[in-house]
Amino acid sequence: MLQADLNVILPEIILACCAMLALVGAVYTSKDKAAPALVWATAVIFAVTALWIATRDVAPTAFHGMFIADGFARYAKVAILLSGAVVLVMGQDYMSRRGLLTFEYPILITLAVVGMMVMVSAGDLISLYMGLELQSLALYVVAALRRDSIKSTESGLKYFVLGSLSSGLVLYGASLVYGFSGTTLFSGIIEAAGEGRAPLGLLFGLVFMISGMAFKVSAVPFHMWTPDVYEGAPTPVTAFFATAPKIAAMALFARVVHDAFGDIVADWQQVIALMSLLSMFLGSIAAIGQTNIKRLMAYSSIAHMGYALMGLASGTQFGVQAMLIYMAIYVVMNIGTFAFIMTLERDGRPVLDIAALKGYSTTNPGRALAVLILMFSLAGVPPLVGFFGKLYVLRAAYEGGLAWLAILGVVASVIGAYYYLRIVYYMYFGENSEPLPATKAPMLAGALMVSAAIMLLGVVNLFGIEGIAAAAAQTLVQ
Repeated sequence: MLQADLNVILPEIILACCAMLALVGAVYTSKDKAAPALVWATAVIFAVTALWIATRDVAPTAFHGMFIADGFARYAKVAILLSGAVVLVMGQDYMSRRGLLTFEYPILITLAVVGMMVMVSAGDLISLYMGLELQSLALYVVAALRRDSIKSTESGLKYFVLGSLSSGLVLYGASLVYGFSGTTLFSGIIEAAGEGRAPLGLLFGLVFMISGMAFKVSAVPFHMWTPDVYEGAPTPVTAFFATAPKIAAMALFARVVHDAFGDIVADWQQVIALMSLLSMFLGSIAAIGQTNIKRLMAYSSIAHMGYALMGLASGTQFGVQAMLIYMAIYVVMNIGTFAFIMTLERDGRPVLDIAALKGYSTTNPGRALAVLILMFSLAGVPPLVGFFGKLYVLRAAYEGGLAWLAILGVVASVIGAYYYLRIVYYMYFGENSEPLPATKAPMLAGALMVSAAIMLLGVVNLFGIEGIAAAAAQTLVQ
């Protein structure tokens, strides 16, 4: 029995062992000199592990249901690992040139990824909290990696304080759920909740847990850390925050509400629908006044998490499928956008003011076109892939009886289109006496171009992601 259980969690064990071996090895060798090689090795291990997880066939549960290895978990893990690998590789040169590429960086990312993989496979309140804290503790350190910067230190401290608060909310909620259900297993909690007759204390626990998880996905009103952390952290770290942890947190959100509280959809549907609505509108409106492109992307992230939550709020299998499709598209768009942000520099210093993009198309026509495609996709302009992502979640909300949320989602999308189109306007029609020079960054340029190409070519059949997401959703919501 133990051997079968260990076989199920073998990918997580291997990644954790790799991180510990790298830590010990770096201490007794050249430390930071080996960091570039360690980044590439970590990225390769992530990619190989993702391929392995996608193709392996194991038991659906381990440790008496505490760990779940179903299709939903596989989908989320593959997305987490691939996005982590891409962000590590494309940010290596940026970190090296600024003296930030220390040997701890890829090790902390690996530990965070292990935590995310445990999160999406959690079938028990204890394994949920273990995964959540392993991810969070590693990310707190990564956020403050630039120790000589006041902004970076401040962002790390804010993230730590508010993250600790959210962990406390989850833990308190979990204790209430355990107290009123008599078990920590999701399969036992769903039985205790029953169909529409959940004890009041159990519902209080659910609300606390939703509040804590909302922090992890930057949903309003638990979004306040996002702009400061996005701005203060090094740009490759911000790119990581905007991709893998968002997938993990959203997958955990879906896992908890469906596996543990799937029979009382009406009790949590309106809460998530309200958070979705507030996130969409606050993210769309607050981004309009931003001049720093990283802060703009932070508010954009809040809005996009609102759209993803719209799919989850529907409470249906199709809603989970729509959410998974949306998150995959969102991650690709963010990878391309942050690759572009990393290329923005003048005299070796990063340039983050949006006004500096005026006239960018005259010096960098190819990159400007790729950014135009990504901005239009983020805004949901047809026929780009971003449009289909929003179409899926809007349809899920409508079919789930939340037509009002779908209508307001369209309104928020129209408002949000302004700040994406403003970037395009600056690049093509703005006048700047000193346009940004073209920087030699083949890895970043490649990531930007590939992301833009995916947004164009994906309109054919979404690269088959629709069927994969449907199969993953079916394993979560029967």
